Amino acid sequence: MDPRILLVEDDKILGYALKTYLEMHQFVVSWQTDGLQGKEAFIEQPFDLCLIDVMMPIMDGFTLASEIKKINPATPLIFLTARSMKIDKLQAFQKGADDYIVKPVDEEELIARIKAVLRRVSITPTQTNSYAIGHLTFDWNSRRLNNSKETIVLTEKEADILRLLCEKKNQLLDRKFVLKELWGKVDYFNRRSMDVHMAKLRKHLQMDPSISIINIHGKGYILEDKTE
Repeated sequence: MDPRILLVEDDKILGYALKTYLEMHQFVVSWQTDGLQGKEAFIEQPFDLCLIDVMMPIMDGFTLASEIKKINPATPLIFLTARSMKIDKLQAFQKGADDYIVKPVDEEELIARIKAVLRRVSITPTQTNSYAIGHLTFDWNSRRLNNSKETIVLTEKEADILRLLCEKKNQLLDRKFVLKELWGKVDYFNRRSMDVHMAKLRKHLQMDPSISIINIHGKGYILEDKTE
């Protein structure tokens, strides 16, 4: 089936152009013109990806993103906005954004980024989905990290990072590799986004003192499992 995209953009000229262009590239598009309509559309039917403007009437894009993540934390988000300040981009990634595109939009780049995000979030049958680390179990499919007493549901990016760490347990995981694999490229904003997710992941892993993420300055990270 063709991927379903929720496009929430209040500029009618740009919204129409984006919807038309996306449909030319075999995406099924539901276009909404404000955040509240976007939320209602998301509740009514599933989407493979949400493309959201930040500055919108009734409900802004950041608020809409928070509402979407409450309903389905696994849904990937791309923000599309004229706001290019660092603080806006950092806030977007803190809201769970998978990418952040500054207007004016290059249509070919937009399609490439959407496809890159969809590739990253897709699950292939050959991938290992369950990991034992210390006294914890981590299921990548459900994004659940648990021990005998507690369960934590990770965000999509946290789960992807932990999967890569688990696959290189007690070995160095290259920082640039993580950025290219999960964010698509190495730049300042993606590095900061990864730092935010890594800090949250460290807090989650505090539920088992035998596990820690060690930072190797300028190189990457080691998921240390003291039970092995």
